[in-house]
Amino acid sequence: MKEGFLIGAGVVAAGLVLQLSVGRVVWNTFAWPVNGFVLVGFFALIAIVSLLGRRFYVCQFIGSNRAAIPALFYAVVLTIVMGLVRQDGSGSWFSDMLSFWPFVLVYVYIALILGLVIIRRSLRFRWRRDIPFMLNHLGLFLAMTTATLGNADMQRLKMVTTVDEPEWRALASGGAIVEMPIAIELKRFIMETYDDGSPRRFASDVQILTKSGKRIQTTVDVNKPVKVDGWKIYQYGYDTQMGAMSQISILELVNDPWLPLVYLGIYMMLGGAVFMFVLGERRKRV
Repeated sequence: MKEGFLIGAGVVAAGLVLQLSVGRVVWNTFAWPVNGFVLVGFFALIAIVSLLGRRFYVCQFIGSNRAAIPALFYAVVLTIVMGLVRQDGSGSWFSDMLSFWPFVLVYVYIALILGLVIIRRSLRFRWRRDIPFMLNHLGLFLAMTTATLGNADMQRLKMVTTVDEPEWRALASGGAIVEMPIAIELKRFIMETYDDGSPRRFASDVQILTKSGKRIQTTVDVNKPVKVDGWKIYQYGYDTQMGAMSQISILELVNDPWLPLVYLGIYMMLGGAVFMFVLGERRKRV
C-alpha cells in the first residue's frame, strides 16, 4: 500500500509541475479529432502496460488493489477540495479543478487502473460471476473517459431572442459570435410571480426553425430544456428591468456529442447493480 501512495503522490507531483510550467489544462486543444486520437492512444497504453505486466513489477502493481485504493484516496481528497472551493474559474488553482493538472492526472491514473483490471478479469471471464463486475467497471471506465475527453467538444452558448424576430446567432463564453444550425423566434415571454412580486416561474413560448424546414412551436421552461437536433435549449434569463413585460428572453444552448456515451456508461453501472442484486437473491434462495 505504501508503494501505491508513493505512485499517487508522484502523479500529483507531475501534475503540479505541469501546472507551474504550462498552466491549466486547455480543453479546447483536445477538440475532435484530437480527443479521438488521445482515446485510441490511451487504449494502446493500457494494452502495452497489460502486456508488460508479466515482465515488470510496476506494470503488474498498477492493476492491483494496492494501487487502486491510494489512487481513490487522492481522487476523493481533490474532489472534496473542488466541492469546498467555488468553481468560478477566477484563476486560482482550486477555482477551476476540472482544468487543474493534478486533478486530471489522478483521474487518468484511475482510468488506467480500471482498464488494466478489466483486461485481466476478461482473460478469466465467467458469465455468472463476472457480468456484474464487468458492467460496473466497464461502465465507470466509459463514463470517465468520454466525459473527460468530451468536455472539449461541448458547446455552451447564449442566445438573446426578441419577440417576433428570428435569431440564429449565439455568443460563446469568450464573446465570439456563432452561427447556429437552428433559428429561434420568441413569441411570448411568460412570467408568474408570488404575492410579493418575486418571480415564481419564467418561460418562453418560441418557434424553432431547423435546416430541414421544420417549424417547432414549444415552450422553454426553467429546468425543462427543449431538445432539437442534438441541442438542449434552456431558459436562462430575461430583461429584469422590464420583468413580466420583457420583450427579450435569454436562452442557453448546449450541445454535448459525447453525452450518449456517458449515459451508456451510467446505464451499464446500473445494470451491474441490478445483476448483483439478482444474483445475490438467487444465492440466498439456494
